[in-house]
Amino acid sequence: MTDCPPRLFDEISKYKFDDSVGYLLARVRSAMSNAVNQHTMSELGITSTQASILFLLGTGKCAASVDLAREYGIDASAVTRLIDRLEKHGLLARIRSKEDRRVVKLALTAQGYDLAARMPAIFNEVLDEMLKGFAPVEVDTLRQTLRRILCNADDRAINQPKLCDESDDT
Repeated sequence: MTDCPPRLFDEISKYKFDDSVGYLLARVRSAMSNAVNQHTMSELGITSTQASILFLLGTGKCAASVDLAREYGIDASAVTRLIDRLEKHGLLARIRSKEDRRVVKLALTAQGYDLAARMPAIFNEVLDEMLKGFAPVEVDTLRQTLRRILCNADDRAINQPKLCDESDDT
């Protein structure tokens, strides 16, 4: 291991990492994910990722593994492994299209729908705890700000009309 040249160390140490918006967003996401995971593991017996997949399928936002991979920003093989586990638990089934055998849709079982229906309460409980002490107007401002960040990050906003509503230009 080599010593960092003083010039580079000075540059690195000037950056206020703990005050970086990216760092703070990542920490909030991690804290929320961990809190949701604690709930889903203890209440549902599955991980938060597995539970949110059930939720996304249950709401109709996603219908196939490619949709899930896009939503989570993970590769198709990781989604396949998650789907395999959920299928093994009897929470979803793969349904091959009769028109095109290459197309495989995902369908929740009754038990899968039951678990998906429990997710909003878990999401709300975690958010209520994390946003304790925030005024409703602060929560609305945070929501609008996060939507704007997502719109700026995704030039393909056409795929996310709920996030990038043109009337939301505050």
